[in-house]
Amino acid sequence: MTNPRRPLRLNVGLLINQPIGSSRDFNFDYPTMRLGDDLTLRGFTGTARLSRTPQGLLLQADFGGCTDLECVRCLSTFDQPLKWTLTELYAFDERSVTDSGLILPEDGYIDLEPLMREYALLEVPISPVCKPDCKGLCPVCGEDLNLVNCGHQAGGSESPFAALKPLLGE
Repeated sequence: MTNPRRPLRLNVGLLINQPIGSSRDFNFDYPTMRLGDDLTLRGFTGTARLSRTPQGLLLQADFGGCTDLECVRCLSTFDQPLKWTLTELYAFDERSVTDSGLILPEDGYIDLEPLMREYALLEVPISPVCKPDCKGLCPVCGEDLNLVNCGHQAGGSESPFAALKPLLGE
């Protein structure tokens, strides 16, 4: 059973002494999950399987949730779903450590929060857009062109590429 105050801190002590090939599943379903100070996920769900190997405990997991992002075109806030899959090894000792550098703590508890935060942040788009056809903001008055047509039309001469139009033969 996980601690309700720290749901991503798992007790894996019993699994350490089990035969190779033994595994245990952990299921997660929380209305809100806070990963660090800057990332909150709504509808956080996932399954983590920890399997005993000769080198340590192999974590295989699928997680998902939804976070608020700001559209780079129209600056409105929108829901962005995030989904990620991970496979990591919590090594028993330094000889078995992988590139991730995860070592099984002596107390038999592993905290998935830092790992979950890293994987979730990798799924956040660099330039989030609320919808593929977002029109953005008017460069003249700043109105959201998705909500209102302000009447300002960008003239062809305002474009830095307007000088190339005659080369197209149009």
